[in-house]
Amino acid sequence: MVFEMDFTGVDCAEIMRSRLKPEEFGAFAKEDRLYTQMPDAHDREYMARLLRGVSAHLPEFDSYIEKYSVGWRFERLSHIVVSLLRIAMYEMLYEPDTPNSVAINEAVELAKRYDTQEAAAFINGILSSFNKEEVSE
Repeated sequence: MVFEMDFTGVDCAEIMRSRLKPEEFGAFAKEDRLYTQMPDAHDREYMARLLRGVSAHLPEFDSYIEKYSVGWRFERLSHIVVSLLRIAMYEMLYEPDTPNSVAINEAVELAKRYDTQEAAAFINGILSSFNKEEVSE
């Protein structure tokens, strides 16, 4: 949903309403069995908080991405990489119950699945530097 928000510019509340309809959500079940069961209230609240948080802090996250992606222009980064970095940075800064190592690992694993090994290594480097320099765990 973060990727969709970035790629389409659609409001996070509208994306949540659309994507969490049973028929929409279930359409992804072929991709991952995680989508065979609708999120419960706790998961929905976390998803909404994450979408709102990423949306509210875009300039902050994007400045960190620019700062730590030495040798890469922000515009050249794929939407997937940017979305994963934003999610992880949100979790690292604003979700105290999510350990930073988990946020980094999840972003790296998702990059391996939806992008390339090189993208995963890039994300790992950016988030490791970000963690060391900007975040206190």
